[in-house]
Amino acid sequence: MLKREEFIDVINTFKTVSPSITDIQRRGLLKQAVQNFGLSVEEASEILQSLGLVVGEEIDYFEVLGLSIEEIQGSDEQTIVSIVEAAHEQHYKASLRAGARIRPDGKTEEQWRNILNQARETLIDTQKRREYLATFLFQEDLPEVVPHDLPQSDDEFDDPEPTPANEIENVSSADSVSIAPNVDVPNDMVFIPAGRFQMGSQGKDEDGSGITTHTVYLGPFFMDKYPVTNSQYKNFLNANPQWEKKKIPDNYHDGNYLQTWSSNNYPRGKADHPVVDVSWYAAMAYAQWSGKRLPTEAEWEKAARGGLIGKIYPWGDHIDIDMANYGMHIRRTTPVGEYPPNDYGVYDVVGNVWEWCLDEYNDSSSYRNPGLDAKSVSEITTNFLSIASARVLRGGSWASSERAARVNYCGCADPIITYYSYGFRCVKAID
Repeated sequence: MLKREEFIDVINTFKTVSPSITDIQRRGLLKQAVQNFGLSVEEASEILQSLGLVVGEEIDYFEVLGLSIEEIQGSDEQTIVSIVEAAHEQHYKASLRAGARIRPDGKTEEQWRNILNQARETLIDTQKRREYLATFLFQEDLPEVVPHDLPQSDDEFDDPEPTPANEIENVSSADSVSIAPNVDVPNDMVFIPAGRFQMGSQGKDEDGSGITTHTVYLGPFFMDKYPVTNSQYKNFLNANPQWEKKKIPDNYHDGNYLQTWSSNNYPRGKADHPVVDVSWYAAMAYAQWSGKRLPTEAEWEKAARGGLIGKIYPWGDHIDIDMANYGMHIRRTTPVGEYPPNDYGVYDVVGNVWEWCLDEYNDSSSYRNPGLDAKSVSEITTNFLSIASARVLRGGSWASSERAARVNYCGCADPIITYYSYGFRCVKAID
């Protein structure tokens, strides 16, 4: 069979699943045509058009069901199914009551009910939901494909050599700055002074979350200015190939590790974006390789508060879209350092990506390093690959509400979980 005919068979098979495609799917099909079937972009585009497989309407299934990504973020499968089913039933019944009218968007109620069913089927199925999120969340970063800019080989679809971390625009730092005799701040880290601070909130929040305010004492430490970036994580993978996407052992991730990366290359144009889809195990491995560790929950909150007392956010009691990437205002990660730091000089400490912490998730607290003393920290860092209990996540993400962006808000996930909004940063103890 001629290569052209083989490609036509692929398209006809694709059409049995969907009569239209997204722009991302179109790019993927054109890539297949060039790399697998030896066709030109012009030939492949003509085949798509002649067979009637065109770019159709982009549908936000979360919007269709009146949901937000935040509502299902970190939830177990049973909870997600319950939320989606309830939303589907509500909207479907409303559509039935509407009869045969034409909606303001031009669709009939029958067409709308078909879309509701598609949304339900996509979001309650684990694999379909992850595949949908992978395209839905990152489609804005792909340029339009025209014949002269489509790569002609696999290598050209991979990222070029990443920009070194110290050359990233708006992220570079000066040489280490002396803060005290014999103590220098490492590059791209900030000094967090020793002392007491008030951790938690003034009583429980309306939903029962939050930890009652208590006094915590911490010694001094250094913390990364920014979340770890894709470029930095690639350097780690180059030095530790056992943690690459195709080599990481199955028991250290949930099957979606670095899911937007192509082989060992991060998404094009995202060198200075925070790395995501990284499990707690992988974050711990990176931290040890870099000579650091993940922060304890208390260290994270003290650094996030920036020395302020009793405030809701890192800068005070107010937050808006000029201060942090949250609430799906941008609908994706942004380069680190684009938003203002707090008074300790920590950037992106809320919003952009959730950040893994060292601690096991629980409700207990104590006076000194809640839940973690020096011995506990050492035991965790030494034996982290054998740990299975849920770990703390802090800071909220680009998809999170204002509530999750508060400095006292705490999330959690099993250490094996990778997610499109889970990242991390590191700390370094001062002896």
